[in-house]
Amino acid sequence: MADPDKFRFSIDRGGTFTDIYAETPKGPKVLKLLSDNPDHYPDAPLEGIRRIIQEVSGRKTGGIPHDSIEWIRMGTTVATNALLERKGARTALIITKGFGDLLQIGKQNRPCIFDLKIIKPEPLYEAVVEINERVHPVQELTNTIPPQPNVNILRSPDRETVRHQLQALRQRGIESLAIALMHAHIFPDHELLVAQEAVKLGFQYISLSSEVMPRARLVDRGHTTCLDAYLNPHIQNYLKSFREGFAGGSAKKLEPEPEPEHVAHLEQTRPLRRSDQEPDLFVMQSDGGLVDADSFSGSRAILSGPAGGVVGYAQTTGGAPVIGFDMGGTSTDVSRFDGNYEWQFESEAQGIPNFVPQLNIHTVAAGGGSRLLFENGMFQVGPSSSGAWPGPASYRNGGPLSLTDANLVLGRLVPEHFPSLFGENEDQPLSAAAAKKAFAGLMQRIHSLTELKQSMEEVAYGYIEVANENMVRAIREITASRGHDARDHILSCFGGAGGQHACAIARALGIPRIFISRFAGVLSAYGMGLADVAVDKEEPVPLQKETDLQQRLQVLAEKAVAELKRKGNFTLKVQRYLNMRYGGSDTTLMVKESADEEFTESFRKMHHREFGFNPPERNILVEAIRVRAEGKSPHPVQPPLPKGKRNFVPLSRQSCYFAGRWHETPVYLLESLAAGQELEGPVILIQDTSTILIEPSCRATVTAFGDVEIEVEALPVRPVGTELDAVQLSLFGSRFMSIAEQMGRVLQRTAVSTNIKERLDFSCAIFGPEGDLVANAPHQPVHLGSMGEAVRQQIKLNAHPIEEGEVWVTNHPATGGSHLPDITVITPVVQKGRTIFFVASRGHHADIGGSTPGSMPPFSQSLAEEGVCIKTFKLVQNGEFQESGIAKILKDAGTRTLADNLSDLKAQVSANHRGITLLNELVQLHSLKVVQAYMKHLRDNAGQSVRALLKKWGGKKEKTVCLKAEDFMDEGSRIALTVRIDTVSGSACFDFSGTSMELPNNLNTPRAVTLSAILYCLRCLVDSNIPLNQGCLEPVEVLIEEGSLLAPSDKAAVAAGNVLTSQRITDVIFKAFKACAASQGCMNNLTFGNDQFAYYETIAGGAGAGPGWHGQSAVHTHMTNTRITDPEILEQRYPVLLRKFSIRKGSGGKGKFNGGDGVIREIEFLVPLKVAILSERRVYAPYGMDGGGPGVKGKNLLIKKDGSETNLGGKNQFQAEPGDRLRILTPGGGAWRTAD
Repeated sequence: MADPDKFRFSIDRGGTFTDIYAETPKGPKVLKLLSDNPDHYPDAPLEGIRRIIQEVSGRKTGGIPHDSIEWIRMGTTVATNALLERKGARTALIITKGFGDLLQIGKQNRPCIFDLKIIKPEPLYEAVVEINERVHPVQELTNTIPPQPNVNILRSPDRETVRHQLQALRQRGIESLAIALMHAHIFPDHELLVAQEAVKLGFQYISLSSEVMPRARLVDRGHTTCLDAYLNPHIQNYLKSFREGFAGGSAKKLEPEPEPEHVAHLEQTRPLRRSDQEPDLFVMQSDGGLVDADSFSGSRAILSGPAGGVVGYAQTTGGAPVIGFDMGGTSTDVSRFDGNYEWQFESEAQGIPNFVPQLNIHTVAAGGGSRLLFENGMFQVGPSSSGAWPGPASYRNGGPLSLTDANLVLGRLVPEHFPSLFGENEDQPLSAAAAKKAFAGLMQRIHSLTELKQSMEEVAYGYIEVANENMVRAIREITASRGHDARDHILSCFGGAGGQHACAIARALGIPRIFISRFAGVLSAYGMGLADVAVDKEEPVPLQKETDLQQRLQVLAEKAVAELKRKGNFTLKVQRYLNMRYGGSDTTLMVKESADEEFTESFRKMHHREFGFNPPERNILVEAIRVRAEGKSPHPVQPPLPKGKRNFVPLSRQSCYFAGRWHETPVYLLESLAAGQELEGPVILIQDTSTILIEPSCRATVTAFGDVEIEVEALPVRPVGTELDAVQLSLFGSRFMSIAEQMGRVLQRTAVSTNIKERLDFSCAIFGPEGDLVANAPHQPVHLGSMGEAVRQQIKLNAHPIEEGEVWVTNHPATGGSHLPDITVITPVVQKGRTIFFVASRGHHADIGGSTPGSMPPFSQSLAEEGVCIKTFKLVQNGEFQESGIAKILKDAGTRTLADNLSDLKAQVSANHRGITLLNELVQLHSLKVVQAYMKHLRDNAGQSVRALLKKWGGKKEKTVCLKAEDFMDEGSRIALTVRIDTVSGSACFDFSGTSMELPNNLNTPRAVTLSAILYCLRCLVDSNIPLNQGCLEPVEVLIEEGSLLAPSDKAAVAAGNVLTSQRITDVIFKAFKACAASQGCMNNLTFGNDQFAYYETIAGGAGAGPGWHGQSAVHTHMTNTRITDPEILEQRYPVLLRKFSIRKGSGGKGKFNGGDGVIREIEFLVPLKVAILSERRVYAPYGMDGGGPGVKGKNLLIKKDGSETNLGGKNQFQAEPGDRLRILTPGGGAWRTAD
């Protein structure tokens, strides 16, 4: 029970402000102060504690009396800020030999597919040590229940060598070690050996991947361990300085705990025993649980502050489910609570993968400081921000126009009730005049570029609508895309800016009720006091027997409970979990133990609810066990409002703008209102730290505890006309993109194969009634332009009246296909007998028959050798999936993965169905005429953006510009391009005359792939966020000679055209436009398998440099962006040993701006397998531009068990025997400009 005579502090130490909620002997106190104010105090939390104790007790002592404090619970951005500013410890990565570059390579995909200047996060470590050790797991394919030991030890590390390697790091000044060895999650012995040597040498901060994240996936586990090691010293230094602020200087009396027997099991840093002269200090982790300060670690600290807000609304809103809406200055966090916290186990922190449990908080770049831009005829809010400095225009610091300014000019903010912190002396209120001046400048630009003639308030309101749509889209990500209906939720709003947008957000989502806590402005701090102390333990599982699992769960639970009891006296709660998956899948689900059913049954139900299916005849495997012990302690008690009447007279009245007109709006201080008072909107409520806007047709009620509940009345949608409106253009563009993205989420969730589910080799899109691309999610560039051609061809082939419920499937190059493994599923949307839209999804199937496993034969000379060929087939007829028909087609072609083919096709049908549902909802909301009108407006807008690009190309004098480029495939075939640009009209002709004729190999490329390459290149060259649709090609004429390798006959082999020639087409286009040097020009396609399985991967290389930037190393470029299988997953699932995966240093071209380096990937085969390699740039090197040097050519080497080497050339296939190795050296990128 809480001691009434002591203080209890709940603190959120944020980046800008520190919020404190304190329970004191005289009642609750709330304080907000700047987190960084060194001229006045050294530490904000300590200063806040001192001020509150001094105010309540009247004591004027300098130090903080520790004996008056029962506990302190704190969330902090110390870790996040250190990561953002790169101020962590000097860190070294210790990893298995052959994998020193693995974390730099990552998953090989690039973050933004249209950015030629590829930027990946810089590594957190400054040194790498490769340990000569190796273990190999027993394969899942051969042993479902592997015996002990679960690994084969191929090489143990030599202690003496390890000691010398670590000594060199010590001499270099390295402070912290991240140790991540292959398969350490199931065999940690080698990591423990390295750690023991490190402790002997005096390293204090050591993070072991087997402890930080004991799960498979070396890339993710390695990154997470580096994050932990990088941040731990910084965190512990801060907590030490915080402790030193208490009377008695307790930190000086802290002594290390006795060293345990197995010294390497120390948790990150040796814990310090707490002195009696300091209060209990608990810190919030990213998972919503508190830990004692000594156990607080870097990888679990990233969401320390936001997690408090989730706990705060979860524990105060009352009723479930709830959507959390936390809108701040630069971003908005949305989350969900349905009686249980939603955790995610895969996330990123500043681009660094972080795979520890954390609350599922989705962040979107929309906040009060989000900049308001007018780009390419569209209103755009964010993602760039005005920041705390200079801030929005109204901050009086010359900052850019931002969302806060829009709210201000619409009368939604009251400057006299906003802190006066602005201007040169930081003592001025918000300036409406400065905001209006900035809007006037923007409107002048809009009027000069368009025929739009709107008032200032109409423009400002338009930006509010665009911002709201961005936030609505984020909420749909955590609700609709996961099978939840937003309308069934309460919207719990907090954060400084959330109250200004809550009513509009709720109305857009159909949410009938909003809850705003009395402590909404400091809810993250308040939530710290409501959280439970938690101990989370996880261990990998080498055995699959249920009895063993139950026994191990019990042992792990006992460990967690014992640890929790050492931290204090709590009411205990223990939750048990199994991390489970289906055999052959990488997707795991954390399944909570149920009193009503077995784990396996719970897993099946959870899998079906999450993904919509359960694959038949698949083993259920357990990867890890997890136990979470929670200690419940006395929580802060929210005091009710004082009894008695309060003044119900508004402070003032002002005009507020809503949807087309101004409203006189009363302004009240929330603290002046009594419990039970109701207010009809429009009303402005002023809190200490935020403003709440009650919109028209909304009713607010003050609860007995001073919270605000808002009932939101559903209103008819404001009519939208068919004529072009810049605001609606932005909104519809976002909505169409959101539909395509949600289709992609469904496909990824419901697919079975690794290619679609993990490598993300798929695309989803929506099309107009003529088959023109309207919007697609940014998946694989090679699919972009070709899918529209596939839809148009299906329209021709199915010319009969199209019936509702029909679904077509195709993959033939002559009907818009790319290569045969890419199967497209197309669904017409029929209304009253006529087709109004189409939706389509394309996915790469791992095998569809043909002469080699993986259906990518290097020597195919006809299409029939490459697998199943489908010009058109009704996959669904009268609403029924035609399983027997499509199965026969696939079996006749010799597919080796029929079950996966069928499952993935059903997943594609499901994705299309989701798109149709969302399109129909949009039509119901706005009418078919309006939706189709904006499809056309968006195509026109894209066309205008491309025309603007082409008009600039000739400068001021030239009316016609002619660009030429050519390149050669390795076997000598030529790709020639002439681009004739009319700079007056902004049109262009892409003429491929002079390109070689159809080839007797598989480099032939369907016309649709060339269109995809042109579309991708134009989008990159525009270099701004324009809609990517058929309109981009409207100003473009494409001339390709029939019978050439870019327009081959129906029976020509095309397997390599999609994955090799497409890259060369892209290089040639960029060469003509002098945009960048050649990339690796290849996808390095590798397949291997036998009659039971097929494996396919593409391998990264070097990116070409450009004017002003170096090419990125070890990354996929241009027409592909697929991920690569993690080394540990590869070895668990397939009978191979990955000997090396590293950057091929020095392979990038040399120049003023160097080309990116390729990679080296060496695989040893453990059983007889058929292997095929399909690659380019083994003869012709990737060229440099503007005098820059070429990248180094690629090379494929077969190394036999006896050590003999054979250069396989660019394309080959062979029968691998046990002990044979394939070493692939991928090309580097070309350089730009001669070196100075």
